[in-house]
Amino acid sequence: MAVCNQCGLPQDLCVCEVIAREQQKITVRLEKKKFGKVYTMVTGIEKEANLDEIFRKLKSKFACGGTAKTGQIELQGDHKVRMKLALVELGFPEETIEIASGSG
Repeated sequence: MAVCNQCGLPQDLCVCEVIAREQQKITVRLEKKKFGKVYTMVTGIEKEANLDEIFRKLKSKFACGGTAKTGQIELQGDHKVRMKLALVELGFPEETIEIASGSG
C-alpha cells in the first residue's frame, strides 16, 4: 500500500490535495493575445492540486485548446462566466475563486 510522503497517511486516505485546494486564492481573468485572440487565464492553483489533471478536465469541459504551466492555466476563448462553477465542481471552495472584471 502506497503512503503519502507529506501527511504519512495511506494514499487513498490522503487529504493533502483537499487541504491544498482550500488554502488557495484562484483568479480567473481574460487576456487578449496575438491577433486579438481571447484567452481565459486561471492563476493561483498550487502544484499540490494536480494542475495537469485539472487542466485536462477544464479543457474537455469547455471543448477548447490551451496550455498549463507554472501554476497557470490558459484556455482559448472566453470561459470566464462558466469557470467558477466548473472549478467548484472540481472541488475548489467557491469563496476562494475570484473572477476579475474586464479583460486584460
